[in-house]
Amino acid sequence: MEFRMLGPLEAWHQGGQVHLGDPQQRLVLVVLLLHANRPVSTERLTEIVWGDPDRRGLVRSYINRLRKALREAADVSIETTPSGYTLCVDEDLLDIHRFDRLRAEAAEADDPRRAIALLREAVDLWRGGFLEDIDTDRVGGTEVYSPRETYLDAVGDLAELELTAGDHRSARDRLRRVVSAHPDKQRHATLLMRALLACGDQVGAIRVFQSAAAALAEWGVEPGPQLRKLAALAERGEPASRLPSRPGGFTGRDAEFAVIDAAAAGERRAVWVSGAPGVGKTGLAIEAAHRLRARFPDGQFLVRLNGYTPNVPATTVADALTQLLTELGVPPEQIPATDGRKAALYQSTLFGTRTLVVLDNARSPDQVRPLLPETAGCLAIVTSRRMGDPDTGEHLRLSPLPPDDAIALFTGLNEPHRVRGRGDEVAGVVKRCGYLPMPIKVAAALFRRHIRWSVDHLLRLLEESGPWRAGGDEDGAAAVRVSYQQLADPQRELFRLFGHLPGRDVDVAGAAALAGRDVAWARAVLDDLHEVCLLEEIATDRYQMLDPLKEFAAAQPLPASPTERADALRRLSDYYLVTLERAVGTGYPFDRALQPVSGRSCPVAPVFESADGALAWIAAERDNLVAAIHHAAAHGLPQHAWRLAVLVWRHFNTTSQLEDWTTTMELARDIVSSDPGDDCGQAHVLLRLATAHNRLGRLAEARGLAEQALPRWTRIGDVVGEAATLCALGVPMMELGDHDDAIGHFAAALAKYEQIGDLRGQAHALSMLGNLNELRGNLAVALRQHESAVPMLREVDHVQGLAHALNNLGSVQQRLGLHTEALASHTEAYERAREVGDDCVAAYALNYIGNVYRQLGRLTDAKLHHDRAREAAAELSDADLRTQLYRDRGATAAAGGDHADAFRAYHAALDLASSTGNRTHQAYANRGIAHTLHALGNHPDAVAHWQAAETGFAELGQPEAEEIRAERAAMTCACR
Repeated sequence: MEFRMLGPLEAWHQGGQVHLGDPQQRLVLVVLLLHANRPVSTERLTEIVWGDPDRRGLVRSYINRLRKALREAADVSIETTPSGYTLCVDEDLLDIHRFDRLRAEAAEADDPRRAIALLREAVDLWRGGFLEDIDTDRVGGTEVYSPRETYLDAVGDLAELELTAGDHRSARDRLRRVVSAHPDKQRHATLLMRALLACGDQVGAIRVFQSAAAALAEWGVEPGPQLRKLAALAERGEPASRLPSRPGGFTGRDAEFAVIDAAAAGERRAVWVSGAPGVGKTGLAIEAAHRLRARFPDGQFLVRLNGYTPNVPATTVADALTQLLTELGVPPEQIPATDGRKAALYQSTLFGTRTLVVLDNARSPDQVRPLLPETAGCLAIVTSRRMGDPDTGEHLRLSPLPPDDAIALFTGLNEPHRVRGRGDEVAGVVKRCGYLPMPIKVAAALFRRHIRWSVDHLLRLLEESGPWRAGGDEDGAAAVRVSYQQLADPQRELFRLFGHLPGRDVDVAGAAALAGRDVAWARAVLDDLHEVCLLEEIATDRYQMLDPLKEFAAAQPLPASPTERADALRRLSDYYLVTLERAVGTGYPFDRALQPVSGRSCPVAPVFESADGALAWIAAERDNLVAAIHHAAAHGLPQHAWRLAVLVWRHFNTTSQLEDWTTTMELARDIVSSDPGDDCGQAHVLLRLATAHNRLGRLAEARGLAEQALPRWTRIGDVVGEAATLCALGVPMMELGDHDDAIGHFAAALAKYEQIGDLRGQAHALSMLGNLNELRGNLAVALRQHESAVPMLREVDHVQGLAHALNNLGSVQQRLGLHTEALASHTEAYERAREVGDDCVAAYALNYIGNVYRQLGRLTDAKLHHDRAREAAAELSDADLRTQLYRDRGATAAAGGDHADAFRAYHAALDLASSTGNRTHQAYANRGIAHTLHALGNHPDAVAHWQAAETGFAELGQPEAEEIRAERAAMTCACR
């Protein structure tokens, strides 16, 4: 007989349900079942069922009735003992015990498929709530153990295994019922969101997050990082993957995939793949990462460590961690400065996720150790030419392909009729290629190109080829050397030059400049090299050479001209400098007067007809431009180096990728500082560095750099540069609280801009003066200044500046109670910012729209826009923006009575403002904390913040100081 308690109480025998009698009789049975194979006294049964000791005599009659109901079953009995009555039964006939056994077996199972089957059987035992038709409080109260939590654990464990196995639908359908009943269970909500995203249901995932967030809010708890990360992923509508496309023609490596698969399923944190150049390490890692995507739904990322990439420095641990943290969604200004703190934040961000990281082309274990995930459930696949250490993961030495797999690879890359019946010759070809995938692909491409060649002719050429390079390993070299020898002189020339590229890739025009030819010539030669697999076309008209081929190309002897390489790289540097000058002039026309003149020429440099085309070129060439700056700095081209760094500044500033650019600009600073007479270069570099440091929240550094730049602009007689630097000085002065000095500098800048008729500059200076007057409470003056700035920017069509000015105008309109006008200003600011791709200004606009809605009492709309602003700012390096978002989120939370959230937001704002030295933000954040603590009744702790806010505003000369004094005077609590 089978007893079922995981739902309504039932007993089943030989396929039929057994009638268990009236409620009292069922209660007696439940008590016996809960104490199966242990005696229960008559007194205890009487107390539970009737609660009246005088009814003790009824126990015997109910025991007899139960014996009669169970008499058909030979495997169960109720025995009378000196201590009472004992239900004798095999515990496996009780579903609650069977559930526990199945869970325990699943935990011990080595095979995930076996564990899934056992947990499914366990979970399927549940038909509803535990003894849902019985008053368990009456049966035993708190002494009765409910297995409900263990059921939820089992559902979670099963979902983890199903998601890892790729069975997303089963996990989804089961989790929906659980999450609907328990929306505050973060683990189950997280698993359901993962399942929904894997099934492509982004909207469903967002709904789960919203329900979980609402349920948690009732307990004063915020959703955890995993839930928030999945919500962001659902809203972006794209997989959290930074993997390149899968390598084509992948063949074999089944044993190697099995090792990686086993590591992914087990407790290993990394697999280290080593092997010779061309053996297919990167291809294997990327193919494996694609195959494992379903197991790592929280993200798959690729970091190129450039350990053995010719002409490209190895990626530092700091840069690799910064890239990973950024791609994992950490805001740039929250990324620490030191390697140790970056590594700690990286590990904490990975905690609780299932994330896969490919660390390609490692130089050494030391380069990799800080990048290896420590949390269970994450995996790193490392590739390197050298072996790893015992602590860097399971080692997988990648050997050349087995002969059969090598033959299959070559055969699959060619027309079947050309290799049919030529098994011996094909075997000879792949053997001469060293059974290495890369040379085999090169040989196959060469064979495809020459349609009249026979396989034995190809083999003969390979056998005649010399080694890869003098003293090198001959295996695999023959295919590349034969392909090189078959090239005509133009193709050989460009192939050799690719070996010395400073960046990872180049477009057609850049290749033409490199070779000193026209674009049509370059396109034809690039196509030839691509056809024989000596180049990869990674995007339209953009080519890259694999590292082993780049080494081979760099090792080829130069022709008669010993300066071929230096001449080519100077032409490429000219190309980058001239093209960047044109792109910046077209993409940012308002900035032309402040840009340095290249002083170089390049006949193949493109002319941009639209801003979109110019900005797209800068974005595509970003990494190559940085590489070109480093090359120019190291090879005697200082004027190229600093001019490239200054010209590309506007792109990094607009896209808020300031950390990346600042490192490069410091190199330019070293270059121009080495020449004391180069006032022009120093002025340009110092001004841009000052702006970057200001946006990163390094206000004192920004002020110092601008102070160094100003006299240099004066000495070279550049009024535009002087005016821009006066503004660059005024901004940190304002944020550091030196309002009088800031006003003086902005006024001086305005006069210089008026002197030269620069409307863009005038509008900028007026807008900044308007901000200062707003802070001081001179709202009518501020309104006039902003209203003067906006039409100037419309006239010169400076869209980005117009968006800034509209936000500033709307801020004053809000304070004057002009809500309709403010909403219009911020809405247009948002649209203009989106038009030029400025996420920073767009985030400000969304945030200010939220403020307007808060003032109108529309708190739901306010919170929605604050959330949208936070999403827009997620990957931006702007400390002022982040602080403002926290402040205004706190104000909206306080307006809605959510003082706990308000307190957290204000404290975050205070922490950021204190780290940057922004005194205005500090004063406002302290005032917000004081209000929140006052509302929570924590008056003693509020006093310090009231005092800090009042003192801060007083020192800044802002009217809020008097407002606080009046507010506190009216209080009757300790805050007074």
